[in-house]
Amino acid sequence: MGVSRIFWDSNIFIYFLEGSSEWSHRARQLLDRMSERDDELYTSTLTLGEVLVKPLEKGNTSLVARYERFLNSSAVQLVSLDRDAARKYARIRLDRTIKAPDAVQLACAAAAGTNLFVTNDARLSQKTVPGIDFIVPLEKVFL
Repeated sequence: MGVSRIFWDSNIFIYFLEGSSEWSHRARQLLDRMSERDDELYTSTLTLGEVLVKPLEKGNTSLVARYERFLNSSAVQLVSLDRDAARKYARIRLDRTIKAPDAVQLACAAAAGTNLFVTNDARLSQKTVPGIDFIVPLEKVFL
């Protein structure tokens, strides 16, 4: 079996780096499993912006630094909203039930040729996006 490209939505990074909940444990398990399989972790540059909002608002410089270190490390591939992704974004936004930030995430994932898009937004898991094989809530990811 080859390496899989797995794209994490912003909330999965928040669970992984901030929480002590069941979601946090699940995100850690997923990353451990991905590491065992040599899977590649992807997210968009939008994720970096989204995850920094609350730590910046609270003046939590150590959490800002932790996010920056992890998301800028070789463990994560950051995908930008380039021309190809912007065109995919426009097609995704034709479905008005998908919010703009979610469409950016999905477009970047599609542009990266993602095998699995992991989110905790159950409504996104009902969508089909060319360029993404599966969109799955964290709770349903098979470990």
